[in-house]
Amino acid sequence: MAASLTSYRRRRAAAWAAGLLLVVPTVVGGCRLIGTDAVTPVPQLLALLPWLAVPAGLALLLALPARRAPLTGWAAVVLAVTVWSVRPYGPEGTRAEGPVTAELRVLTANVEFGGATEPLAAAVRRERPDLVFVSECDPHCAEALATGTGYRYGAHVAAAGSAGSVILGARPLTARPALPGTTLGMPGATARLGGKDVTLQLAHPMPPLPGHTGTWKRELARLSDFAAAHKGRSVILAGDFNATQDHAAFRSVLDSGALHDAARLAGAARTGTWPQGARPVPPYAQIDHVLVSADFSVRGVRFLDLPRTDHRALLVDLDLRARP
Repeated sequence: MAASLTSYRRRRAAAWAAGLLLVVPTVVGGCRLIGTDAVTPVPQLLALLPWLAVPAGLALLLALPARRAPLTGWAAVVLAVTVWSVRPYGPEGTRAEGPVTAELRVLTANVEFGGATEPLAAAVRRERPDLVFVSECDPHCAEALATGTGYRYGAHVAAAGSAGSVILGARPLTARPALPGTTLGMPGATARLGGKDVTLQLAHPMPPLPGHTGTWKRELARLSDFAAAHKGRSVILAGDFNATQDHAAFRSVLDSGALHDAARLAGAARTGTWPQGARPVPPYAQIDHVLVSADFSVRGVRFLDLPRTDHRALLVDLDLRARP
């Protein structure tokens, strides 16, 4: 009798533990499944979605010996949804066809209030990208990069702290107006590549901080509107999106303009770019992206560790082709 009571108590404790472990994965996985970013804390937790397979898996292991069929089924469904969401989002390739008209290298980096300006300049001199998209780059940072790299062409939102941004090029660029109605600067430009005018746009929406998720969604929606307005054209949209593929607001940017995530095309859709340097936690969220139109193909991507910033830089080698 005593042994039976002890066994019952253990099963009940296991059932309670499993239920508690399933709360967060259920809410977050459910929002991912139906395609909503909801409200705080869901947008913040969506960046951790792949890691939520751990508590979901533990819950399933606890539910089995608890002998609660509904609980076991709940845990199995939540684990399946979480694992399903880890699949890279979007097609495996673009529709780019025909001869290569231009080969180019694109580098995007967030220098965290200009702190990584010198390391980024060294990376530019070493890697020689054709285009450089830099977030959180104030006027001093922009001038230092131009002086330190020789890249004098580009577009700049001259603002202090995190609001400043710049696009630099190894060849002449024509500046376009910055994206309006945003908190942080998002400059634009046009480059003549392979006989085509390629539209360049830097992305840097507000992060989804508690109390500011509405602003984050609105600014990602502006990027989505930009992508839709340029659908069918040659486009490179790059920067710190403050969003992963698990955020519905980011997926809408891809879908509205039929853009493709270069890291996804190179098989690196889950390589983390943030937070760098937060030891012992490795970068777990890919929030820095290079998005390209369908007339680009991707030859490769690399992630660069820069000191004095909490982001890894993303370096992408692209081929611009004659036909999408």
